[in-house]
Amino acid sequence: MRIGKWMSQRRISRSSKLSVGWFTLFIVGSDLFVVSPLLPSIAVDYRVAPATAGLSVTLFAVTYMLSAPLLGHLADRVGRRSVLACALCAFAAGNLATAVAADFTWLLAARSLSGAAAAGISPSVYALITAGAPSDRRGTWLAIAVSGLMVSLSLGAPLGLLAATAFGWRAVFAGLGILSLVLISANLRVWCEVHQVRGWLVTTNRPTAVSAVPPLFLTVVWSTAVYGVYTYLGEGLTASGYSAAEIAEVILLYGGGAISGALVGGRMADHYGARLTIAVALAALSFGFLLLRLAIYAGMPIGYLFGILSFAAQLFFPAQQLRIASKFPAHRATLLAWNNSALFMGIFLGSLVGGAAISLGGFGANLMVSAAIVSAGWVIHRIAALHGAYTSVTRLRRRPGTEGAR
Repeated sequence: MRIGKWMSQRRISRSSKLSVGWFTLFIVGSDLFVVSPLLPSIAVDYRVAPATAGLSVTLFAVTYMLSAPLLGHLADRVGRRSVLACALCAFAAGNLATAVAADFTWLLAARSLSGAAAAGISPSVYALITAGAPSDRRGTWLAIAVSGLMVSLSLGAPLGLLAATAFGWRAVFAGLGILSLVLISANLRVWCEVHQVRGWLVTTNRPTAVSAVPPLFLTVVWSTAVYGVYTYLGEGLTASGYSAAEIAEVILLYGGGAISGALVGGRMADHYGARLTIAVALAALSFGFLLLRLAIYAGMPIGYLFGILSFAAQLFFPAQQLRIASKFPAHRATLLAWNNSALFMGIFLGSLVGGAAISLGGFGANLMVSAAIVSAGWVIHRIAALHGAYTSVTRLRRRPGTEGAR
């Protein structure tokens, strides 16, 4: 029976796993990002203020942040493939419930369910992709998977808005729910192997506060700086005299830089190591904030600088995921889930810090504060590396056998 399962798995190409993982994250990202352009229609339907309708986004993010660690731990205990399938089922139910919600209270409950379910999907996909990737391309595969979320921002949200214009906003969530149900079957098919964690030799198997907190804190620092600027990008550009069309062009360049940066960051992590890639990303990001501040002060065009800044920023995330996944293979889903929660925590803190900086000194002050935060992150990263808080990926050696999804 085991031989038959192994032969069946051999017929499933690695590209199929990556494609299914990418599309799964694309659907999750589309569900998150499509809500923002649909808020006016949702507010009109339920006769609530747009700010009140925005609670649907807040609840999605909060339930995601709180649920991710629990579901990541569950995935490591009972099986990443099983948790992924159950989370996709709940995600489909949440979207279908959103589509038929009779009042705003039920809509908020449905969005909360979707957020909690998404928290079980993303870390499980990351853990499964890491396990299914070739040993020398894990960073690249993680970067490609992350690009699914980024493409959902630049492609999924606009497509959802077009669909809502033609068929109504409820049809968008119904479609996402149906696609999620289809993805259950696809994920169960490609992630069907049974691996053993003991096939890996690592210096640290069980996460502790000393070993796990520094990289997670670094994610919070990075996310706070990046989203402290991105959250107020439109306001900052408007204050600098940019028109709506010019702002749209800058955001397009920003999105393109983000996708390119993530893909390059994954390859850099594979070839040069995650630790070096993280250090380069943080240094380049800090320098980019300062350069952008000087360009604004001098009245220079800054559209392409935002693309370069986004490129530098996104070098970080796939390398950070690879670092965490390689260090704790037996607890991969748990730590990647905590990393996602750290990301959302940084987004929350970034909105607060960026808002305070804007109110005190404008967008230029926001850039300077973010540069200072990233510089502090670089120092933290170097101190942690010098004191052995990170385990070098190059120290990992694969024993006979395989590891990954259970």
